[in-house]
Amino acid sequence: MTYVVVENCIKCKYMDCVEVCPVDCFYEGENMLVIHPDECIDCGVCEPECPAEAIKPDTEPNLDAWLRLNADYSKTWPNITAKREPAPDAKDYDGIEAKFAAFFSPKPGQGD
Repeated sequence: MTYVVVENCIKCKYMDCVEVCPVDCFYEGENMLVIHPDECIDCGVCEPECPAEAIKPDTEPNLDAWLRLNADYSKTWPNITAKREPAPDAKDYDGIEAKFAAFFSPKPGQGD
């Protein structure tokens, strides 16, 4: 099992999860984070820290596409280990439906 960052992270990108991860398995895109599935130790400490509830265990149904996205982008986006402030409008995007089609960016973030 691993944990997966899902759609609600897009344009929210809170980084509370990064701060508590004991193995630094988060990677930063321009407007979301992903978890490297081979580095995640399945401890689960990140899941309750996410204000947007955008981290799920991969045992939940219908997460295959998100698991692939996390695996793919964690290979090319930079590692992030320190929490930064989210975008000022992050709360405006929390809970919006169909964020992937409207807002996902494959561009890397700045990382550490």
